[in-house]
Amino acid sequence: MKYYLIVGEASGDLHASNLMKALKEADASAEFRFVGGDLMAAVGGTCVKSYKDMAYMGFIPVLLHLRTIFRNMDYCKGDIVSWNPDVLILVDYPGFNLKIAEYIRAHTRIPIYYYISPKIWAWKEYRIKNIKRDVDELFSILPFEVDFYRKHQYSIHYVGNPCVDAVSAFLDSKKTDSQGFVRKHGLTDKPIVALLAGSRKQEIKDNLTRMIAASKEFPDYQFVVAGAPGIEPEFYRNYMDEHTQIVFGETYPLLQHATAALVTSGTATLETALFRVPQVVCYYTAAGKLVSFLRRHILKVKYISLVNLIAGKEVVTELVADGMTVPNIRKELRAILPSGIQRTRMLEDYDRLIAILGEPGASGRAAGQIVQLLRERK
Repeated sequence: MKYYLIVGEASGDLHASNLMKALKEADASAEFRFVGGDLMAAVGGTCVKSYKDMAYMGFIPVLLHLRTIFRNMDYCKGDIVSWNPDVLILVDYPGFNLKIAEYIRAHTRIPIYYYISPKIWAWKEYRIKNIKRDVDELFSILPFEVDFYRKHQYSIHYVGNPCVDAVSAFLDSKKTDSQGFVRKHGLTDKPIVALLAGSRKQEIKDNLTRMIAASKEFPDYQFVVAGAPGIEPEFYRNYMDEHTQIVFGETYPLLQHATAALVTSGTATLETALFRVPQVVCYYTAAGKLVSFLRRHILKVKYISLVNLIAGKEVVTELVADGMTVPNIRKELRAILPSGIQRTRMLEDYDRLIAILGEPGASGRAAGQIVQLLRERK
């Protein structure tokens, strides 16, 4: 069968590439055409556009590139219709992908499947109308989304979470000893606190400076930064001091050997929990009081971290906007270090979270269900 996929960012390229591998196992005749990245290209098929040419985030960048965005959208619409795949698989990236779905639904009979649900439970809940109208099947990687969509009389498939797959595969294949990791990176024998300060320069600047300022009250620990892909080492040097180390391409080994972590919200919070590393979620934003107000009155959810959202309660402390201060970081970090008052409780909650997420194999389950549903349609 012929599969057309569209992703809009690096995480989508990763998840879609794993889905494509699983589709090839479930369907020996699988052909791929896609808007994606290098990881998808490595699996095989025809890449018609790179997601890097389409990834505009934030109001001003989108506004400045509207003509390019519309041109890319028109190209994708025409290319999908021309190739006439057996299914269109959209991966996250809702601002673009839901427009594509609307057009394909109106002009063709191509089934439309969505892998990794748009996060409409956080905001823009009105998009449920578009999903119910235009999307035939939705495959979720977050268990709480099942109840959210059920509330809207829309049935979805929970297939498991790819982070479980990735962490499980790492732990099964790369058992590195602590001393080897320390020697490799020139670290000391002090226990490690990992700093995961985000993947974008503004995030890193805002979060890392405060994390490092807080670290000065913990002389018995060494603080090690997980360098983000695509960010040059020189950029980090503007914000680090002589007591802080950095490692690149080693986030999982770093978490494997960390005693605790300070983590900027995102997938990293979930990965940190899967490694059973107690953490404080730290996300600074400018105009903190305004952002906190908007968060309380516009966002539909109580939490920003995937850990708390999946658990349905506060497992990890979230220091967000005006709450992310150096004194607050120090207080919350102290509580999760060995002998800290929150550490044991957090580790117990992590075990419950891991049970909720289920076993590894998200990509394989999604691919198996996709192929089965398509064969049933035929």
